Amino acid sequence: MSMTEFFEPRISADTKAYWDGCREHKLMVQKCKVCGRLRIPASYVCQNCLSTETELVEMKPEGTLYSFVVMHRAFHPSVQDKVPYIVATTDLSEDVRILANMFDVDPDELKCGAEVTIDFADSETYSRPIAKLKEKK
Repeated sequence: MSMTEFFEPRISADTKAYWDGCREHKLMVQKCKVCGRLRIPASYVCQNCLSTETELVEMKPEGTLYSFVVMHRAFHPSVQDKVPYIVATTDLSEDVRILANMFDVDPDELKCGAEVTIDFADSETYSRPIAKLKEKK
């Protein structure tokens, strides 16, 4: 298992479209057709208006680093060989926030508010979003 591979996500009927999008290297987010609220993780019912009518929208793979944590202790034995690793919370556009790991970055270089891009790490069975510091031009 490579550094970017973690245990497989639990994919439900509600989250399948998100994970299918990740496999195509797209961030697909559920949008309520009634009130327009974007939501991730996806759910059967809109928490805002209780509608079950949804559509998918593709998000731009960029945002800002809202927060991050450097994990020095494994929360599960399957990730013991990965510590230390970074879990980042990234704000995308339109009030959508996702969690993603960050690799190949010195935690001392990370600052909340930094610009990040979302890339994808592929395994044999799924692809997961990963956050990267945006390259300075």
